[in-house]
Amino acid sequence: MFDRGVEYKRPINMAAKQGGGMMMMMPIVSKVYCSPNEVVRVVRRRPKVPNGGGFVVTDCGQRVVFKVDGCGILGKKEEMVVKDGEGNDLLLLRRKGAMIEALSLTRQWKGFTRDFLGSNKVVFTLKEPNSCFSNKTPIRISAESTEFGTYRNLEIMGDFQQRSCTIVSSKGDVIAQIGVKEEVEKVMSSMDLYYVRIKAGIDEAFVFGVIAVLDYIYDGSTRC
Repeated sequence: MFDRGVEYKRPINMAAKQGGGMMMMMPIVSKVYCSPNEVVRVVRRRPKVPNGGGFVVTDCGQRVVFKVDGCGILGKKEEMVVKDGEGNDLLLLRRKGAMIEALSLTRQWKGFTRDFLGSNKVVFTLKEPNSCFSNKTPIRISAESTEFGTYRNLEIMGDFQQRSCTIVSSKGDVIAQIGVKEEVEKVMSSMDLYYVRIKAGIDEAFVFGVIAVLDYIYDGSTRC
């Protein structure tokens, strides 16, 4: 598994001009997935399959841009893969060993890409509060690269289960927002369809890797 990943080099701090100014780019997986403009994506949970099917991400034209395979499809608990629209593996998500977590205040998830030598490389860590200690501690995310400054350390604010939350920087800047559109709420009683608004320059593959982990944590469609 995860042997078809695109070859990625070390993330670098890049900028692009937008409206006469400079826009920060944050290529955690790849700069290919950093749009120069704000984008809105739609997440649709796959039909129920045994033990965690995952979800599909589309643009406003209903073109598939990402897919997330849950652990039921992969055949291994606490593991998921983010793929591009063509089905190529981009990001492997794996939870840290339970024995180590038992001694920690947090449960940790790691996001891996393939480096230019073909080895798995950790690009971000998500720290889920251990319910044995506190359920009020925020979920924190850290990018492995130190080049992103303000955007290296992030937090989840709000309630993902209600599809009303944001991913924010250490200074409170919103980089992505998750919510249910009003027109969807009128025809659907579940949370199987929701949108994600992603700020310009932010790595979309990374954002949906984070969302995949949140989906798993809160017993969503990715979970076994």
